[in-house]
Amino acid sequence: MNQSIWNAVDEYIADVMIPPDAALEHALASSVAAGLPAISVAPNQGKLLQLIARMLNARRILEIGTLGGYSTIWMARALPTDGQLITLEYDAHHAAVARENIAHAGLSALVDVRVGRAIETLSMLASEQAGPFDLIFIDADKANIPAYFEWSLNLAREGSVIVVDNVIRDGHVVDNDSTDANVLGVRRLNEELRTNRRVDATCLQTVGSKGYDGLTIARVMAVV
Repeated sequence: MNQSIWNAVDEYIADVMIPPDAALEHALASSVAAGLPAISVAPNQGKLLQLIARMLNARRILEIGTLGGYSTIWMARALPTDGQLITLEYDAHHAAVARENIAHAGLSALVDVRVGRAIETLSMLASEQAGPFDLIFIDADKANIPAYFEWSLNLAREGSVIVVDNVIRDGHVVDNDSTDANVLGVRRLNEELRTNRRVDATCLQTVGSKGYDGLTIARVMAVV
């Protein structure tokens, strides 16, 4: 098995299960044109996030890491007309691209793009009592995901679902001697999940057009 096979399977899944979508294709194309890194979730991953939101009957969603708004669009489409998705982006240029893509998809009324360091913005959301959020998607710098996860717990309710992307790191998560800040962030999160009785979680390896990686899915069992 190799990357070409993984790419072909992802393309097959998208062709069979995900109809062409002008707004999503625009989001990807405009992100590339604007010089954003090509690290958006794959279409089948975006559909998974949307399905989770729909299974939860989510009314409020928090996304940590907006990039060009591709995953934002997927999740926002699962919301009712009076729902809200708040998405946090550090880079002002990325946020501007995302706002345009979200507007092009007709979702501006549902989505609030906030710019700044996520740790600071999460603190502001807590002060605003912006939660609880039904679904939280963490797809930002991995060195800080333990802190993002802890804030997410504080902004969740019993039954909320937290999804963390890119947690296998091409298999380097098993390297006890790694000095990579992203790997170390994931390993710290895993050690927290090992003993945290507030959540029930698992981690899945994935292969596909985004390479070899994986995601963590956690259900909040109790809030403080």
